[in-house]
Amino acid sequence: MKNIFLFQREPDPGWSKRQRLGYWCWQFGLVLLSGLGIGLVSLMLATGPYSPTVAQGYFERPVIALLNILPVLALILLLYGLTRRSGAAFLVTAGVVLGLSVGNYFKLALRDDPLMFADLMLLKEAGNMAGRYHLSVGKKLILAGVCVAAGYAVLRLCCRGRPGRGRERWSAVLAGALLLGGCIPALMSDKVYNGAAAYYVRIEDLWSSTEQYIAHGFLYPFLHSAKGAVETPPEGYKAGEAAKVLDQYTDAEIPQDQKVNVMGIMLEAYNDFTKFGSPELAQDVYAVWHQLEREGYSGDLVTNIFGGGTVETERGFLTGYTELPNFRGRTNSYAWYFRSQGYTVEGMHPSYEWFYNRVNVNEYLGFQDYKFVEDYFGQFTNGGVALDDVFFRELLKDYQEKTAAGEPFFSFSVTYQGHGPYTDYTCWWGEKGDFVKEAPGRSEADQYILDNYFGSIANTNQQLKAFTDFLREDDAPVVLILFGDHDPWLGDGNRLYHDLGIDLDLDGETGFYNYYATRYIIWANDAAKEVLGRDLTGEGPALSPNFLMTELFDLCGWEGPAYMQATRAVKEQVPVINVPTGRYLEDGVLTGGEGGRELSPAGEALVREYQCLQYYSRKNFRYSYVE
Repeated sequence: MKNIFLFQREPDPGWSKRQRLGYWCWQFGLVLLSGLGIGLVSLMLATGPYSPTVAQGYFERPVIALLNILPVLALILLLYGLTRRSGAAFLVTAGVVLGLSVGNYFKLALRDDPLMFADLMLLKEAGNMAGRYHLSVGKKLILAGVCVAAGYAVLRLCCRGRPGRGRERWSAVLAGALLLGGCIPALMSDKVYNGAAAYYVRIEDLWSSTEQYIAHGFLYPFLHSAKGAVETPPEGYKAGEAAKVLDQYTDAEIPQDQKVNVMGIMLEAYNDFTKFGSPELAQDVYAVWHQLEREGYSGDLVTNIFGGGTVETERGFLTGYTELPNFRGRTNSYAWYFRSQGYTVEGMHPSYEWFYNRVNVNEYLGFQDYKFVEDYFGQFTNGGVALDDVFFRELLKDYQEKTAAGEPFFSFSVTYQGHGPYTDYTCWWGEKGDFVKEAPGRSEADQYILDNYFGSIANTNQQLKAFTDFLREDDAPVVLILFGDHDPWLGDGNRLYHDLGIDLDLDGETGFYNYYATRYIIWANDAAKEVLGRDLTGEGPALSPNFLMTELFDLCGWEGPAYMQATRAVKEQVPVINVPTGRYLEDGVLTGGEGGRELSPAGEALVREYQCLQYYSRKNFRYSYVE
């Protein structure tokens, strides 16, 4: 009798009801314990490179641990009933839950960015990009592997029971389904989610979306993020009311005699570190940039991202939206508006067309032609990505061809050269110490990272100088918009930012701007200034990417499309809308943070209307007549 619960596949026909009940309690109990183990291992991995003390909070607020573990128990029960094998149910559950947990672990370690449900739609490019990083297997991952192997071995030895095709099997399936169904309301509830991690004493940065995510574990915030993968209207949204507001405006024509060429260039991971005062540079790598700032109109661009997520800035600029759709079809954008005004609309990205699915999305946004490695740049690079020497040369060539044709054009291009990570074992540009002065105590690997980033900046500025020198003397009128998409990667977990003494504390105003702000320049050659009758110089306001195009139109004296006109008042009063932190800049004052104020009632009403207008605009394409 002592071994009947351990080794038999099925209970003996002669057992009593009590013995049979005990047998199945043993089998189901071991299955549930193995699921609990998977959930605990997932929680161990959830903190990524952050301090393990964060994990203590998962059990100080038991609702967090429960909402991370209950879905695992539900899944393993379902699979146990369907497969009738504890080992198979365990391995599939571990594969799904811990596979996602490991993906989140590496994403946190390399990009300080958690795995979201919407990322599942980008698995192909995630796999392609993973090869660019050094993925080291740390103690946590080794321990996770040992736990999985041990769990499987125990089940194979001690849990061999196979539920019959009747009552036991469907009891497991029903129990799993009921448990999962009972979890869903709590998993999806914003009220539960916002209250669950109220123990923020265990995370460093109240305003960090990454740390807020980690504060909830992994599986729980991952499943909760599924809400964001499907668009939902903002609170108080009524399509009829939004349409009524927009119907007060019509797309204004750009006067024929003012149709200057417009070129936007988003520089990958480009930021001006002289504003931080660190690191100490060995040469003035920003001289060209500063000259363009003096000649043009510049200001802070307060993005929604840090170290990655390029398209958030890119598509916010092109659409005027802070909340971006999934882009599965034609979507209103300023590119479509330029097309409606008779402009040729095109662009370049010297990387692969699959990156952020630009090959499809850019077409949905109204671009008539967009050049990538596959169809253009590969001829210069043997099929690889192109750096700025090739990019700016080909962009200038395209500019000359378009201006020779005599038709106005709008182009928007994205560079690749500054993309991290930066090699930590050799110099790409010059020699070690050529761009950043060596400092006592700094490792050779960190010195290489810094020299490679700032060497890239120096090279970008060389190419930018040749490009703008040509435009400066050209007879064709052109307005140039330059901006960085986000701060660069500088070591796993932002290590070098901390070593350089750069404040990234999002609760403070300085840390907030250091974390999210790059710079923008709107620069026009003399021919464009003469056509527009405007100077286009000075210091501009801090802006979110969604308002940068509106600022350009204001400088040019253009009214713009109906959506821009309807949202212009928001830009004037609340020019910064930072989605990850929920902070705003109103009348020059940043809301939130320590001692920060809230939006005024007028500002809150403007933002609420803006959210409804952008949702309506995302859902109702209006440029169908454009060929």
